[in-house]
Amino acid sequence: MQEKVLNNRRHGMAALLITTVLYVAALIGMIFGGIRMDAGGSPVLFIICIVWLCIGWLPYLGLRILKPSEALVLTLFGKYIGTIKGDGFYFINPFCVGVNPASKTKLNQSGDVSTIGQVIGAAETMINADMGKKLSLKIMTLNNNRQKINDCLGNPIEIGIAVTWRIVDTAKAVFNVDNYKEFLSLQCDAALRNIVRIYPYDVAPDVDTTGDGIADDGSLRGSSEVVASRIRSEIQSRVEEAGLEIIEARITYLAYATEIAAVMLQRQQASAVIDARKMIVEGAVGMVEMALNRLEEGKMLELDDERKAAMVSNLLVVLCGNRDAQPIVNSGSLY
Repeated sequence: MQEKVLNNRRHGMAALLITTVLYVAALIGMIFGGIRMDAGGSPVLFIICIVWLCIGWLPYLGLRILKPSEALVLTLFGKYIGTIKGDGFYFINPFCVGVNPASKTKLNQSGDVSTIGQVIGAAETMINADMGKKLSLKIMTLNNNRQKINDCLGNPIEIGIAVTWRIVDTAKAVFNVDNYKEFLSLQCDAALRNIVRIYPYDVAPDVDTTGDGIADDGSLRGSSEVVASRIRSEIQSRVEEAGLEIIEARITYLAYATEIAAVMLQRQQASAVIDARKMIVEGAVGMVEMALNRLEEGKMLELDDERKAAMVSNLLVVLCGNRDAQPIVNSGSLY
């Protein structure tokens, strides 16, 4: 299904004025024709005026008003005849019907929030009969529900994404899928699962996330930009036939699932403690080495191996301990 844009239908104001003038003229003609029937008036004119008054309201059904970034897909007796786009006052075939199967679908996204207390005038309701069938061509954001997915290591995580999208082909969006909003939401869920299963939550050894057979440092937490780009490409390939364009996909929420969150927190804490201890030991060894070198260079003390070992042990205990050192005065001798 290819989109056909009707660009030459912006004659709404002219059609409105002509129809109104003809309606008023028919009313006047009926009144004066009925009065002058006995005086030799024309019965044909009277009948024509009566007929026009009965069917003259039909052209009003062909008037449509579109705001900026709106479109209306039109069918005539079930056949697609074209799409009108852009702001303006249009006149179309009164028997044309606007089609939008997703008009009543409400997702968690911009542009789909119903406002309470919205009042529409009677005249606008008559002219804009297909108001609910319009398609929005604006950039919209779909904020899908959080999903629980297993990463490549089998750890359950919760992740949510926000997808920025818009309609680029109205005919495909309306006729190629049953409901383009629900279709987009389902494809976002499927694409998200496919991509998340490739990555670990955090950097893990011997994990290939690019498919080249070489282990890398890719992860959901550390490579969010790359993951989001792959999610966007995956969704775009799935919704191409629905006439939708995926502009951007962003991860809005990422965390371990509740059943393993406490265990993973302990694991992260243990890893942090080990890294901290490693850094402390490396610094302490360097400080002990510097102290011994300074004592030897200054010839302040002459230490044998046993005294050096005792000093190294004491310094490491003081520097690596997690409590303040308690000094002990030794009044005796090591020997």
